[in-house]
Amino acid sequence: MDGLELVSTNRCFGGEVRKYRHFSTSTQCTMAFNIFLPAAALANEEKVPVLFYLSGLTCNEDNMITKAGALPHLAQERIALVTPDTSPRATGTDGEDGDWQLGTGAGFYVDATQAPWNAHYQMYSYTQRELQQLVFANFAVDSARVSVFGHSMGGHGALVLALRNPGYYKSVSAFAPICHPSTSDWGQK
Repeated sequence: MDGLELVSTNRCFGGEVRKYRHFSTSTQCTMAFNIFLPAAALANEEKVPVLFYLSGLTCNEDNMITKAGALPHLAQERIALVTPDTSPRATGTDGEDGDWQLGTGAGFYVDATQAPWNAHYQMYSYTQRELQQLVFANFAVDSARVSVFGHSMGGHGALVLALRNPGYYKSVSAFAPICHPSTSDWGQK
């Protein structure tokens, strides 16, 4: 697991929740994610389907794991779950901590195109390409059975990833998504 730093491991429902850190070439900073691996994936018995969950505004990689109650169901169905952070953190980008709707905890799963944000806020590239390649290369998950879902800002991210990559995801779900941010106050910042 070249480049992955294991931060913690917790056994649950016959599987494990692991937290990792790694340097991201997309965001040019250290990023964190959790992965729940059901027993079949831990034992390398089979490559299991994988769900990527994208959290909402002000959240991080831990929210879904600690609050949703999904792990026993994922264990029973033999499905892995990956929960990335919602943004780069502590990059020194001017203004990243000044507004809860933009910056730290609010990366919107898109690639910033303007300075100073474009140096680190490349969350589309990170979630769609870099993180998925890292997961496929290091864990017993099936790269042909990938789904994405999210809540609020993460629902927006799930829709963006799925719509920009037709046929790639087996399913997409968005719970209370921010569907048209460019026409809201958020999109005018």
